[in-house]
Amino acid sequence: MLLLALLSARTFAQTSGVEAPGVSGAAIVQMLLGLTLIIGILFFGAYFLRKLNGGHSFGNNGPLRIVGGLMLSTRERIVLVEIGNTWLVVGIVPGQIKTLHTLAKGELPASGSEKPFGQWLKQMSERKNENK
Repeated sequence: MLLLALLSARTFAQTSGVEAPGVSGAAIVQMLLGLTLIIGILFFGAYFLRKLNGGHSFGNNGPLRIVGGLMLSTRERIVLVEIGNTWLVVGIVPGQIKTLHTLAKGELPASGSEKPFGQWLKQMSERKNENK
């Protein structure tokens, strides 16, 4: 798009007999080569970081896994996090994360089940308290 604009300005200047100020073919080629070099450096940097990380993305590595969550408001949520054989119920608010409850790893009800997440969480915490 920029190249077309520069070429049309140069063509207009040649037909009117006035030279286009400061725009030469060498300057355009130099700008395009510089832009290509910068984009190439960015892609090489991303490739290098990925190889340095072992080919894995940063998001899904390690022993942590998010099992489920519940939005309480636009800025507050409850998340069920799996760590090994333990589930943590975590409350997340702006600027703070707190562990609300710790459970033994269990199974989530099927998605078509009539029990909502809150009832399931209450049942799991009662089961945990009975085992103590």
